[in-house]
Amino acid sequence: MENEQLVVGFVRGAHGVTGEFKVESASGDYAHIAALKEVTLRHGSDSKKCSVESAEEGCGTLYMKVREINSPEEVRKYSGWELWVDRKYAHPLGKNEWYIEDLKGCSLIWNGTEAAAVTAPAEIVGTITDVLEGGAGYLLEVSISESCTVLADDLKHTSSGKVRKVLVPLNLNHVGNVDVKAKTIQLMHLWILE
Repeated sequence: MENEQLVVGFVRGAHGVTGEFKVESASGDYAHIAALKEVTLRHGSDSKKCSVESAEEGCGTLYMKVREINSPEEVRKYSGWELWVDRKYAHPLGKNEWYIEDLKGCSLIWNGTEAAAVTAPAEIVGTITDVLEGGAGYLLEVSISESCTVLADDLKHTSSGKVRKVLVPLNLNHVGNVDVKAKTIQLMHLWILE
């Protein structure tokens, strides 16, 4: 995990005529992005490593200039691309905060009852496939496990027979213990999967 890269922001369009562009922060904080010396721009499998010439906060955004982009036309090619950096340069985490990339691939576990202790035997009910931004917060996209025994078969599959995906709010009312090292997230209420 040490050398892994994480998304810290998004290119949101040109600013001026020199190739400077607007950056939207993924965390809402801009100070750690303004201090960067190098970023990788990514879109799908395409990537471009860039040296940061300048970065300045202003009006709820960050204005960044990289050596490799020198005109508004070039910036337009990268509009919507993500800014990736080594994990050590990402925004520091607070209590009950996780990097989205660390949540992907975690097993969603159920301990048997809504008041079960974390140490109770757990069953894997699904796998986190993505984290989506919702109106009131983040949502875990969960692919329901075919081997799950606590759900009826009709709750595991769609009408076409494919494994069903559900959304679980990422908040303390619906999710208990999150252990990114063990790659597990505790589900507090089984009914949310119905």
